[in-house]
Amino acid sequence: MTLRVRVSMSMILLSIMSLLVAGPARAAAPGDVVSAQPTTVYLLPGKLLEVPVNAWHVLYNSTSATGGLNTVSGTLLVPKDGYPLGTRPIIGYAFGTHGLGDQCAPSAGLARGGEAELALVSLFLLKGYAVAMTDYEGLGTPGTHTYMAGISQGHAVLDAVRAAARVPGAGLSATAPVGIMGYSQGGASAAWAAQLQPSYAPELRLRGVAAGGVPADLRAVAQHLDGGPDFGLAAAAGVGLDAAYPELNLQADLNDRGRALLTDAADDCVDELTSKLAGLSFADLSPIDLLNQPKWLARLAENRLGATPPRVPLFLYHARGDQIIPIAVASTLRGEYCRAGARVRWTSLPAPDHVTGAVEGGPLAIEWLALRILGLPATSNC
Repeated sequence: MTLRVRVSMSMILLSIMSLLVAGPARAAAPGDVVSAQPTTVYLLPGKLLEVPVNAWHVLYNSTSATGGLNTVSGTLLVPKDGYPLGTRPIIGYAFGTHGLGDQCAPSAGLARGGEAELALVSLFLLKGYAVAMTDYEGLGTPGTHTYMAGISQGHAVLDAVRAAARVPGAGLSATAPVGIMGYSQGGASAAWAAQLQPSYAPELRLRGVAAGGVPADLRAVAQHLDGGPDFGLAAAAGVGLDAAYPELNLQADLNDRGRALLTDAADDCVDELTSKLAGLSFADLSPIDLLNQPKWLARLAENRLGATPPRVPLFLYHARGDQIIPIAVASTLRGEYCRAGARVRWTSLPAPDHVTGAVEGGPLAIEWLALRILGLPATSNC
């Protein structure tokens, strides 16, 4: 009996000493990897044409729009060949609008084939860069996607880059040069990442940000879409902001038709959203003027880009014929950044519509970012 007591006491003392040496467990923090599972990415539907890269489906910690710790999913792609120019750069790539349902998440599209933006991502891979892609809060993870809650989206982009450097076996460095790019929803996310990075992720060696088709002023964009063929995007943004800020309580302000329509749209992808809600207006969904309610005005103002100029060079591009996000919205953002002293390269594209703007501007943005990654100075045309 005495021997057993001595053995037990020794084990307890050893456990205490181990804890004292190791110190208290570190609390979960933004950018921490929750899990990283090897995956395969395909270029075409039906899992045709496997992309020859090392790929991981990543769950990582980030921060919500109201400052709470959350878990976000994403995909990390790393070329199989070594990088000959030193430390392999990491690109934080922010996708455009995919929808509200988990099946719409970019990671899901990459794994089954048919993700259109992989064409642009591939141009980074061909340069030898790693690409960290976020699904954003609530898209591919539990909860409602906080669509167009810019602060949450900016955090998710920055934390995807942080997490990429912590994925075991990826061979990436926390001191890697970083670039960020996105278009449409991704353009807003990229611009938010640029604004937030100095205070939120100052350790990242961010060299430049390319943001295209940026819906910088959500209220102005919503007013433009109201009653038009793409009204579903404005309605989805209402759902997303409501998920990010519970005090908005959107359901309480809708009529029966509005509640039914938005409940039905809550798991739709972008094509379904736009087709189901085409031609409707906010007045069809609610008996009150939602966009002019004080609670909505406050949160829309909080998620308006332009108040804080990025410290890194910024490439802004926009289609002149953009029917979804008027070029005047992006032009206003450019002016605000320029007046605040930001280094902005502005490009107005001849593209006749929003999607063509992504096609025309994407390669230009990638080449501009590549020069920043190399450390070449950026010129401004403010």
